[in-house]
Amino acid sequence: MHRKNDTSVTSWFSRRDFLKTSMAAGIGAAGILDRVTGGVKSAAFAGENTAPEKPDVTFGIIPLTDCAAIVVAHEKGYFRKYGLQSTVSKEASWANIRDKVALGALDGAHMLAGMPIASTLGIGTVPKATVTAFSMDLNGNGITVSNALYERMQQADPAAMQERPLTARALKKVIDADKLAGRPPMTFAMVFPVSTHNYEIRYWMAAAGIDPDRDVQLIVIPPPQMVANLESKNIDGYCVGEPWNARAVTAGIGHTLITSYEIWNNSPEKVFGVNREWAEKYPKTHQAAIMALIEAAQWMDRPENREEVVRLISRPAYVNAPEAVVRMSMTGTFRYAAGEAPRPLPDFNVFYRYAATFPWRSHAVWFLTQMIRWGQIDQPLDIRQTAASVYRPDLYRDAARALGVAAPSVDDKTEGSHDAPWSLTGVGAPIAMGPDRFFDGRVFDPNRPIDYLAGFDIGKTSVSLAALAEINNHRAA
Repeated sequence: MHRKNDTSVTSWFSRRDFLKTSMAAGIGAAGILDRVTGGVKSAAFAGENTAPEKPDVTFGIIPLTDCAAIVVAHEKGYFRKYGLQSTVSKEASWANIRDKVALGALDGAHMLAGMPIASTLGIGTVPKATVTAFSMDLNGNGITVSNALYERMQQADPAAMQERPLTARALKKVIDADKLAGRPPMTFAMVFPVSTHNYEIRYWMAAAGIDPDRDVQLIVIPPPQMVANLESKNIDGYCVGEPWNARAVTAGIGHTLITSYEIWNNSPEKVFGVNREWAEKYPKTHQAAIMALIEAAQWMDRPENREEVVRLISRPAYVNAPEAVVRMSMTGTFRYAAGEAPRPLPDFNVFYRYAATFPWRSHAVWFLTQMIRWGQIDQPLDIRQTAASVYRPDLYRDAARALGVAAPSVDDKTEGSHDAPWSLTGVGAPIAMGPDRFFDGRVFDPNRPIDYLAGFDIGKTSVSLAALAEINNHRAA
């Protein structure tokens, strides 16, 4: 695409071998989507034999606070309750997670919300059909910059730096000044090309007129290495999940500018992902895992349990960070700078409230629009079909029904139209939902993704919107 013209909430709370193996299979993205369209067969947990087909399971995590659902389900015995003997494997990078799930070295994993889509389409990897039937959390990220850059932004536009949510207008002035002075572009990091972090920092920058592909350099750094790279001045800022923003603030080397909650209230963050073929082969195992994760999420979102969550996930086997650092965001507060008092941010981590565990297909559609906007998808595709092949609310409902808990009866919802708590009705008992506002005021209608894409001034789309509209039976605006 070319250039064109706090709501408070009362309750808070080795890779080469992989490529050779996959290429040998000779399966392209289109072939995978053809196979996936039929979907994973639903399996009711009730019946004569409810025992998981594969009781011994290994689930992967990255050391971030939002791995909590898997850790809690393991440590508190929820996996065991549903017949699973679980092992939790801490992995070094998101590429490790993706590749080990693809190869079957992990039965399932903590994944970036866009990763099952990217794996299915073969974005940055060989295509491997992947599904998710469980969302692990909402929110949880932040954009942090070095002290030096923060001071330059303060000097460039003091008024803009007082706003909340904070825009990137002051950063745009610093970038423009650097261009005039002939300085090289600043470097920012995110955790993976198909991560929410990549799309969030791009969305935030582009809303202020910054082209993230021309005006700055964006690189990938694993979450635990962000702070060290900021301290050594290899990067000027980053977008990452907790506790790695709080770690930089606590160490006195950075300022957090904005959280993902402020960019998009109650945005999806991580999911539990598995191979499609694994889900088909072990439907009872898959459902048992989802049931355990739902119960773990319910337990975690009770305020009285958050301190125990902090103690569990802080351990060296998991996040490996001081409890004081992990506690900040997990208990409903957030500190943006070392010299400031913590501010209330009750929904920084949401694990169950607001239908947080439900895999909304509209979320998948939004991620697909961002993959198209930033040139990661270079061929026209059926957006809704692709979303439906990966995000599986039907499987979630099976697990919720077996547990006797409420679940949305619709697969999609509009995003950006609520700036206060609201109720999802027409689903049996109403479900309390949180705000879903985008900081720039945009509204996302999952039934009109081409119009949404056409509304952005900055991007590097390499797919014709007309061709997309034709495939999606939709006229581009």
